[in-house]
Amino acid sequence: MRQDHPSDQQFLQQALDLARQGIGLASPNPYVGAVITDNNGSIVGTGTYTYDGKRHAEILALEQAGDKARGGTLYINLEPHAHHGRTPPCTDALIRAGIRRVVASMADPNPQVRGRGFEQLRAAGIQVDVGGLQAEACRLNEAFARYIRHKVPFVTLKSALTLDGKIAPPRASQAQQVPGTRPGRWITGEAARANVHLQRHESDAILVGIGTILADDPLLTDRSGKRRRRPLLRVILDSHLRLPLQSRLVRSVADDKRGHDVLVFCSSPKREKRDELEARGIRVEELPAKEDGCIDMQALLHRLGELEIISLMIEGGSAVNGGALAAGIVDKLFLYYAPQIMGGTNSVPFAVGSFGAVGQVLRVRDCRLHRFEDDIAIEAYLRDPYEE
Repeated sequence: MRQDHPSDQQFLQQALDLARQGIGLASPNPYVGAVITDNNGSIVGTGTYTYDGKRHAEILALEQAGDKARGGTLYINLEPHAHHGRTPPCTDALIRAGIRRVVASMADPNPQVRGRGFEQLRAAGIQVDVGGLQAEACRLNEAFARYIRHKVPFVTLKSALTLDGKIAPPRASQAQQVPGTRPGRWITGEAARANVHLQRHESDAILVGIGTILADDPLLTDRSGKRRRRPLLRVILDSHLRLPLQSRLVRSVADDKRGHDVLVFCSSPKREKRDELEARGIRVEELPAKEDGCIDMQALLHRLGELEIISLMIEGGSAVNGGALAAGIVDKLFLYYAPQIMGGTNSVPFAVGSFGAVGQVLRVRDCRLHRFEDDIAIEAYLRDPYEE
């Protein structure tokens, strides 16, 4: 990217901020924001892409700018598309509008169309500069990049832990709790838990195992208060269909009457129980099991991809966490640590199981630290979503 335009970064940052306004509203497509400036460097048009709105961010910005777009500059976080999809090519509209220069953060991660938009713009005599705020732009659309390359969702494994790596007290301690009071239920504080709901809002689906349902009776909803295009899909791993009909999760679907935002994957379905769940609006699907009887995580991931789920957050217990890591489906970790030490040989660890050969460890990269009042969080990647 050329360095002789000092305002480029400022306008690109505005485009990225606009793109973020599409969170929860753009999936299964990417987040895109656009800013158009005139010859004097004044903003004359802006746009944010939403799936239901159909029109792309650059088209919305062009419509707002009108004739003032001629000779102007488009700032956008993602390469304008040059192919026919749900809408005509945006590159054609930019050329017709007389845009003189395009400044983009990154190329389209879709290998089938990557670079074609830039090529068409340059062929029409438009100056194209690429690469400003690229790292930020890539992180914003990491889920789309994973999905468009491999047709599976980007998977974030989230957990709340004590400093000694425990996620819950011994089961005996939990059994002694008075029903309804749930003392010590939360490991982290309110700020960290609020951030969890923001992450749920950014996700298409959330996954837990039946153990979490039986132990905690959670709702697994997005309580961020932000708008979303489709409900958060609540996915339950339940090999033998033990999901209680009186659980809060089942009752929330039956009471809502809309249904279909809970999907239970099983491997040994009980016909009567399946009928009872489906009568209450719960979707039940059978997936193959591995030799140990656990549901095949790779098969699960590909099924969610078929449903156009591009981002999945796992909030399971130690068995689900270990199974996901062992299956190699996790892209990113987001681990919240509270300033507590639980101790106890029977306290529940973050993950159980074997992740590879004896002595093998899973290494993470691109670690970042976050602070939520007294709690901290580590965000780290197990693989690059932009790798082939």
